[in-house]
Amino acid sequence: MEQIIVVKVGGKVVENPEALNGLIKGFSALKCRKVMVHGGGVMATRVADAMGIKTTMVEGRRITSDQMIDVVTMVYGGLVNKRIVAQLQHHSVKAVGLCGADMNIMLADRRPPVKGIDYGWVGDVKHVDGKALSTIVESGVVPVIAPLTHDGKGQLLNTNADTIAAEVAKGLASLYDVTLVYCFEKNGVLLNPDDDDSVLHSLKASQYEAMKEMGIIKDGMVPKLDNAFSTLKHGVKEVIITSAASLGDLSRGTHIK
Repeated sequence: MEQIIVVKVGGKVVENPEALNGLIKGFSALKCRKVMVHGGGVMATRVADAMGIKTTMVEGRRITSDQMIDVVTMVYGGLVNKRIVAQLQHHSVKAVGLCGADMNIMLADRRPPVKGIDYGWVGDVKHVDGKALSTIVESGVVPVIAPLTHDGKGQLLNTNADTIAAEVAKGLASLYDVTLVYCFEKNGVLLNPDDDDSVLHSLKASQYEAMKEMGIIKDGMVPKLDNAFSTLKHGVKEVIITSAASLGDLSRGTHIK
């Protein structure tokens, strides 16, 4: 099968023009089929604050009210998505910005209350149409996917970008040889969270569980790695967790196989 790389770009990278520019250059240089998934939570919070809309987070997850779903749709599907698409065009990459509602590529269910917490308009992905995505890819166009899904009944849903990247990778695994790359502000999974150079070159599931139990891996890295290991059970060949600056050299970072 042909190789495809699914690259997820973290919100802190999107927020930093220098980091984003470096990532765009590295992504543009990848000589294979490719898809990008991006976040943008930091920017969404800033826009919400400017509009007088309160942001409430629970364990890193955004409570998405009627007002907040409008904000994240504007920021993720509009501002962030189109900025990235425009920069890719500048680097001669023919790209198109999408969310889960476009071409019905990603259906989700509204998340039910968890431990008494109603997350509002938050979606849990139930289906990715890999064949629809492949028609875009095979036409020579690069999909740039915002972290928004829909329920098939006309309602947009805010959905975690790490999860979307994982589900896209799974959805393409029967059609391509898939590598999923999580790009964020760190150099990879760190043995010592206070030492940016303590990167683990590889990580096994047993190591991950032990490091999580010891509190070495915590917070936002937990859902990222949960998603990473989940994709391997659904045909994804490899997951790489690395910095935005290292996208041009995928031998770096943490490799999960």
